[in-house]
Amino acid sequence: MNTAEVHENQAPQPPHGYSSNKDAYLKRLRRIEGQVRGIQRMVEEDQYCIDILTQVSAINKALHAVSIGLLEEHISHCVVGAAQESEETGDPAILQRKVQEATAAISRLMKS
Repeated sequence: MNTAEVHENQAPQPPHGYSSNKDAYLKRLRRIEGQVRGIQRMVEEDQYCIDILTQVSAINKALHAVSIGLLEEHISHCVVGAAQESEETGDPAILQRKVQEATAAISRLMKS
């Protein structure tokens, strides 16, 4: 069986939890991208280092907000969906995998 046949036989993937807010996330990320370009200009223009650090801090805060939003979407969509599937199938491993995935994501966020 080739790869195309495998994909045809699989049920379609549900949209990601963030799909309903995709435009808002893209807008925020474009704004962050503009802020990064602004910092590049500040460095090129030899701006005061504290002013640059203030902008870096603002970007970090904005990225943190995006991360928390995506994490919340993942838990409310993917983890809850896995809990429902786990209950329907009687397979607790389905939920456990999603919980471990979310825990690993939280761990990465805490280290950053």
